[in-house]
Amino acid sequence: MTAALAPEALDQLFRSARSNHQFSDQPLSQELIKQLYEILKWGPTAFNGQPARYVFVQSRGAKEKLAPALAPGNRDKTVAAPLTVIVAYDSAFHQQLPSQFPAFDAKKFYDGKPQLITPHALSNATLQAGYLILAARSLGLDAGPMAGFDAQAVNQAFFPDGKYQTVMLINLGYGKRDGLPARGPRLAFDAVAEIV
Repeated sequence: MTAALAPEALDQLFRSARSNHQFSDQPLSQELIKQLYEILKWGPTAFNGQPARYVFVQSRGAKEKLAPALAPGNRDKTVAAPLTVIVAYDSAFHQQLPSQFPAFDAKKFYDGKPQLITPHALSNATLQAGYLILAARSLGLDAGPMAGFDAQAVNQAFFPDGKYQTVMLINLGYGKRDGLPARGPRLAFDAVAEIV
């Protein structure tokens, strides 16, 4: 059994962490981006399928390519952020299962069954987006996940072959804390959960 994390670590990951929408102009190095992936990749997914695919949008040209797909309220902050991650799912993720889950022929479970592939890829890639946010926070970064964008436009710009489907955009960087509004409330345990 492992020990519980220190309260300070829980604060950094959850209790004091905030979705941030304004970042300093400090760039994120390729080494830091790779370190982020090396942490997030260990989060569990069904059959270890890891359907998420990531495009780390950092250059001015790539930001300009992304900008038309953004809702007006998200455009300026995303273009200004040091890094935006497109989290997508691979509609052929199951082709990797023989190497990723050798204990069982999980690929056969999905072959020719888009009614299973799509929802499983979407739910697990969404889970991986959560791991990305927690991994970023563990490295001292702030995250601003968002859903205000045209997924089809992102797909056309970045994944024209149709193999990948965009799930979420997440701005990353060193957040500016000054001027953040008060943190919103969270639902109480009894409002959302029960022990049976």
